[in-house]
Amino acid sequence: MTMDVRAVLEFATVTRGLSLFLQAVLNAAIPDHDADAFRPPRTEEPLYLDSAVEWLLGGLSHWDAEHFLFIAERGYLYEHNFAFFPLFPVVIRGLAETLLWPLSSWLSVRGRLLVAVALGNSALFLLSVVALHALSRIVLQDRRLALLSSLLYCITPANVFMTAGYSESLFAALTFGGLFLLEKGFTFRACLALSIATAARSNGLVNIGFLLYLPSLHAISQIRVYRMTTKGHSKVFHYIWVIVRLLLTSLLGTAIIALPFCAFQYYGYRTFCTPSVSLERIPPALLSLAERKDYRLPDENGPPPLWCMRPLPLLYSHIQDVYWDVGFLRYFELKQIPNFILALPMATLGIMAAYAYFQANPELCLRLGLWETGANKGLDKPTPGLFNPRVFVYVVHSTVLLVFGTLCMHVQVLTRFMASSSPVPFWISAHLLLLNEPLLHRRKTSNPSVQLQTHSRNGCKHTPQNPIIALLPHFTVCSPTTQSILGYFLSYWLLGLALHCNFLPWT
Repeated sequence: MTMDVRAVLEFATVTRGLSLFLQAVLNAAIPDHDADAFRPPRTEEPLYLDSAVEWLLGGLSHWDAEHFLFIAERGYLYEHNFAFFPLFPVVIRGLAETLLWPLSSWLSVRGRLLVAVALGNSALFLLSVVALHALSRIVLQDRRLALLSSLLYCITPANVFMTAGYSESLFAALTFGGLFLLEKGFTFRACLALSIATAARSNGLVNIGFLLYLPSLHAISQIRVYRMTTKGHSKVFHYIWVIVRLLLTSLLGTAIIALPFCAFQYYGYRTFCTPSVSLERIPPALLSLAERKDYRLPDENGPPPLWCMRPLPLLYSHIQDVYWDVGFLRYFELKQIPNFILALPMATLGIMAAYAYFQANPELCLRLGLWETGANKGLDKPTPGLFNPRVFVYVVHSTVLLVFGTLCMHVQVLTRFMASSSPVPFWISAHLLLLNEPLLHRRKTSNPSVQLQTHSRNGCKHTPQNPIIALLPHFTVCSPTTQSILGYFLSYWLLGLALHCNFLPWT
């Protein structure tokens, strides 16, 4: 383990512990808001430690976390439960039934699931920060920028969703890890990781773009080498083999990544369009909730829902349309202005990253980064930092998420949507800090050879100083850029815990 990874892991561990402590304190100190949210009845008798666990970790179970916990405990019962993909419920139920099984005499299934959320998401967040650091090192090729980006990720504005019963930490760990494997050339392993990520969140499908782009770069590089080193029929054979291998990799990889999404939609179709469950087998309390809230249940004696008759009967699209009113420009209403304001900082970071990258590399962007125009340009000796040619596809991915999230989703979700799916918000934030903060000793030329400050441990061993911790005592004299970025990260980090854990509206 390198010194940088150790520093990142230490900071991530501290922020996880602090998040769990603060959510307990804030949940106890602030009364829960009476929100119109999914609150299924408890059908299991509480055991000895359930009340203590609910008091300590109950803040992790609010809003959409209730869906994940319900699915982990009861499976997919109501139609709208299918908006939440199965991997995270499987993970926490697995922890509850294995690692936490010795507590089954003192904790009910729900109590063990809450403990599993706290332990599982903490461990998954640590994995995600290590994966992000590894990905940042290989893409940015700038040790200092990679370290600061990873430290900023530890105080992510989406913190509460990385801690509570949501799938964000799981998805981030699998996505960043899969992209790292793809960058290293381990295509099949990368496809498996990204495929598993799709079982956690639907936007894992967007990662197919990386699979199509990065091997294409490699193929073009190989063709360029063959053009200079081979002649005659051998050259043609090599060209054909590279193209065939690229096509096979793209087709097979796309199928692997998309498979969990397709399988889950098929499961939803079978559950509701050809049901094998009668209402008599469902607990009365859950039946009563369905009647009061108009939730659809699978019923072998009832008619199938209308969406089953569509040419492409996708349950996920139906749920987003009917239950969440998600669609193109549907959120563009005056009453949603506060939610647009909530999403504005993350949107600003995405826009700044795209604009700055295009300004620094206009020709590369117009060429989609796929080929070179000069002997000294390319990926063999890239410029370290944010404007590295290898960053291009990540900026495009971030921009696609930003545009789609703004136009077609509940816009307040943009913060956690981008923070768990793309490294770009953390790369641009770290880049701006290093470029504009004199206390970090970054030269205005953004010289990548400038090293981090170090301090001595026990008088001999030097480890990187955490620049975030170093800046906080001097916050009032920091540059406006630093104050804006750290102010945004830390305020959302804390406000999310205070509001979300008490059923108050948040991102």
